[in-house]
Amino acid sequence: MERADPVLCAFIEVWGEEALRRAREVDARVGAGERLPLAGVPIGVKGRHGLRAADPLLAAGCVAVGATSVPGPGTAWQTWGLGRYGRTVNPWRHDRTPGGSSAGSAAAVAAGLVPLATGSDGAGSVRIPAAWCGVVGLKAGNGRPPSTDRTGLMAPGVLARSAEDVAAYWAVVSGAEREAVTVAGTATATGGGADTDGMDTDGTDPDGPPGEYDAPTAEWSPDLGFDSPDPDVVAVAHAAAVRLAEAGALRLVRPRAPLRLDDPAPAWLALRTPGADPAPAHRIRAANDRRLSAFFSGARLLLTPTAPTSPHGHEGPGERYSTALTWAFNLSGHPAISIPAGFGPDGCPVGLQVVAAHGREELLLDVARAAEVHDGGGGPGDPGGPGSLWTGTCVRI
Repeated sequence: MERADPVLCAFIEVWGEEALRRAREVDARVGAGERLPLAGVPIGVKGRHGLRAADPLLAAGCVAVGATSVPGPGTAWQTWGLGRYGRTVNPWRHDRTPGGSSAGSAAAVAAGLVPLATGSDGAGSVRIPAAWCGVVGLKAGNGRPPSTDRTGLMAPGVLARSAEDVAAYWAVVSGAEREAVTVAGTATATGGGADTDGMDTDGTDPDGPPGEYDAPTAEWSPDLGFDSPDPDVVAVAHAAAVRLAEAGALRLVRPRAPLRLDDPAPAWLALRTPGADPAPAHRIRAANDRRLSAFFSGARLLLTPTAPTSPHGHEGPGERYSTALTWAFNLSGHPAISIPAGFGPDGCPVGLQVVAAHGREELLLDVARAAEVHDGGGGPGDPGGPGSLWTGTCVRI
């Protein structure tokens, strides 16, 4: 971090001495016989106030080493993060943005400064940086776990270099959620940081005996029926979807009719604008909810490009919304994940967005892990074998 961050500007603050103190506390807890599923894992937390959202991870033994960058005052939210040394750059191309608003978290994970960093996603703020920095980014279903966002659009999320690390995050966070429900007296669960030990959150072994993986059905949509993403981005994401199907990670099925959602932009902006008339937003949300409910009654997964464009430069995105393909699922509350799909002609990563029905985060993780297994272990810094989703390596600072 000392060597790389003056270039990347991924952190607002680095907590060196505090991290060492916390690490010693983790050592003491382990030495006393406490079982910590993520003992000693160094993490970045989004923004100066990110420690509270990271409470379940800290309780599981993670050590927060710093606050990652977010857009600064007067900085357009679509554009870049502002770290302690300046604007945050994309580790793949320093003349491009890492995306926002979880900019520093994505850049720090992509460059290998931390294996995992927290994020929050109100319109795509985890998935877009994950796509543009070539890492895995999960947006949990809205309300799982709870968010303090008054509009209900914001959901917690995480960025990591592998699906297995994201699964470890989710096991802990969803375990904390079950514990909270138990304390409230509305359910019975063991709660507490879940012990992953290679097991899925439902107690099954995701690797299992050969041939036991049940490939879920999936439908491809390049544009959700309203957007016009760049053809190069669509081609890379679609090719990744086809490779996943060929590898047995999912089963692509032809839609009975193309999915056509209403553009969520007016609804999202109205809900975020104090004093705006919410009626149009409610109409758009209700119409899209009906269409998505019908969609997931016939297929288990929806596949799209994560972002409609490649990472833009630091001057800003112009008139185009990088959120065009993501914020529909903040309105609907569906869980979604961005996984690396490959690279565009500009050498920047492209993400494949995978969306599942409400409450099916584990299905997204199953598919992401199956993709990495069939991909030969590919991921940032590991091009994998023939047919890999990855065709390049992130340049280290």
